[in-house]
Amino acid sequence: MAHSDASWQGWPAPAKLNLFLHVTGRRADGYHLLQTVFQFLDYGDTLDFLPRDDGVICRVPEIAGLPQPQDLVVRAAQQLRAVAGLTDGVTIRLAKRLPVGGGLGGGSSDAATVLCALNQLWRAGLSDAQLAQLGLALGADVPVFIHGQAAWAEGVGEMLQPIDIPERWYLVVVPPCQVPTREIFAAPELTRDCKPVKIDGFLSGKCRNVCEPVVFARYPLVRLAHDWLAQQAGHAYMSGTGASVFAIFDDRTQAEALRRMVPDGWAGFVARGCNRSPLQQRRTRGE
Repeated sequence: MAHSDASWQGWPAPAKLNLFLHVTGRRADGYHLLQTVFQFLDYGDTLDFLPRDDGVICRVPEIAGLPQPQDLVVRAAQQLRAVAGLTDGVTIRLAKRLPVGGGLGGGSSDAATVLCALNQLWRAGLSDAQLAQLGLALGADVPVFIHGQAAWAEGVGEMLQPIDIPERWYLVVVPPCQVPTREIFAAPELTRDCKPVKIDGFLSGKCRNVCEPVVFARYPLVRLAHDWLAQQAGHAYMSGTGASVFAIFDDRTQAEALRRMVPDGWAGFVARGCNRSPLQQRRTRGE
């Protein structure tokens, strides 16, 4: 096998923000019915792929607390190979920037990038619809990353309608804690009976993230970060089930100025909203 650096192929795994999140009900299987808007960021993880001829699928480097058999990156590669009836192997090098339990879709985005990249590298020939169906078995957010378009989402997050919204600047603040999505959706106090809204309702500012009060009560650091950001920027929102919170700006300069004020011990980054994800742009280039 050739292992020269020239053989590696790099692919982006961008972050997403939920610009609001309503829970409208619950299915018999326990999955929650949602309404949300996804927009991507020009910031995220990077995955490099090195094809190998011994049939081994592995991820490097090792990540503490994330055994490879449980890693969505490895599972996505294994499932794609099985569905496509292939025997190829690959080494996947993951450069992680998105926080675990941060509400930015890191694990789902990584899985989507694996599916899209290996579909091309292995010439598996699956359609986007097939990749999205495969991804849904890995996580409810995986399909939106595969399709790569900002979207109005319903169902469990898999019913997607492309949406064109302003591509503004975001300051994302991440306090030093992880919020397990499963815990928040299992919380008895979570509001699960939101009246369904239409896109006009979102555009007119009538939507919110119903997970915020649940997370704030259980994770004081997230409330602290939200309140600090709201005080500084005049507004703040939580993405998904947290822990990340964000504020919206018309220009990068304002966002960067506030980023420099983020308290010690918290992470913060500035990114541009993207209606067409960096992954989709990479796929279109076909490099």
